[in-house]
Amino acid sequence: MKLQKHIPNALTCANLLCGCYACILALSGHPAGAMAAIVAAAGFDFVDGLAARLLNACSPIGKDLDSLADVVSFGVAPGMMLFDFLDRTQKTVDWSHPVCGKLFLAAAFVIPVFSALRLARFNNDTRQQTSFIGLPVPAHALFWASLLCSVRPPAAYSAFVREWFGVDWSGWMASLPPVWMLSLAGLLAAGSSLLLVANIPMFSLKFKSLRLKDNRRQYALLLLTALWIILFGIGGIALSIITYVLLSIFNSRS
Repeated sequence: MKLQKHIPNALTCANLLCGCYACILALSGHPAGAMAAIVAAAGFDFVDGLAARLLNACSPIGKDLDSLADVVSFGVAPGMMLFDFLDRTQKTVDWSHPVCGKLFLAAAFVIPVFSALRLARFNNDTRQQTSFIGLPVPAHALFWASLLCSVRPPAAYSAFVREWFGVDWSGWMASLPPVWMLSLAGLLAAGSSLLLVANIPMFSLKFKSLRLKDNRRQYALLLLTALWIILFGIGGIALSIITYVLLSIFNSRS
């Protein structure tokens, strides 16, 4: 087989490597680095499919490899980011029993489990050739990576916040009870993970052409994403994913 036929799988493996590194950075308390690795993985995830089509190198092995890499990069990696957040937060609480705080950590594992379910359904659903049913796992991963880089445990990342945003949110974060943060994070993890397998049509982010008529939703999302990032910094990416979900729901009902 020609060397060029291996290029798409090599790009998929690069996606996997970025996902593995994101997990290491997440558990080491480096959310910005973990997010950067997830963004890089998303880039490789985009170009491997493009390369496979251009080189006519699509194969069942490549499809399975892509899903396996995506489970790590967009399922396990954001799950580990949430695990680190929950673990650091629960350590700030004086629990009556040490097991109580550990129970909240289980919420982090909901993300990789439902991401795997989403990918398995995608591989066996003929309806998802040009659009999606449920939230795509890369978008879900970027939502959590952006959110967790914006909201940190009380007093744990004040220096990180000052460096990236020029403000110190530690006073505001300290006023929010850690148990509330743990509960909200757990509920949000469950809710967003359910969106992965929900029977909700969501439009593809790929542009059919450069014409506005053919890509109204894509252009609207692109403009709103730029606006959210300008207004809210890195947290704007999470808002853009919420916007994508809302635009998809509105479009499916119109």
